[in-house]
Amino acid sequence: MRLLASIMIALGLAGSVATPAAATNEYRPIIDRGEFLSLIQGKSLRIGAFGVNLNVLPNGQIQGRASGWDLTGTWSWQDGYFCREMDWSGYEIGYNCQLVEVRGSNRMRFTVDRGAGDSAVFNLR
Repeated sequence: MRLLASIMIALGLAGSVATPAAATNEYRPIIDRGEFLSLIQGKSLRIGAFGVNLNVLPNGQIQGRASGWDLTGTWSWQDGYFCREMDWSGYEIGYNCQLVEVRGSNRMRFTVDRGAGDSAVFNLR
């Protein structure tokens, strides 16, 4: 189980979840750090199926758990992208800048490689 979760975390922010192309139009890109912070303030990013629960803090820290194991990291906002690196209980998840998009007030999608790679969709709670 940890190997599967490791692969999924390495692909996305904390898990790769396929999103149909048709759903792309429902998401709106977030390019401003302030808007991003206002959307996540006081909320966690969650993917229930994989036991992912993350807090992205305004001070540049990431804290949470995935599949029952601690996950920590740092993040910054660069040129309209969320850039992060993380450690999942000793498993290093390398630096990557990601496109962030939002749908409504409770869904956020992160797409690795500045929007060119795999996506992870999180519930905001």
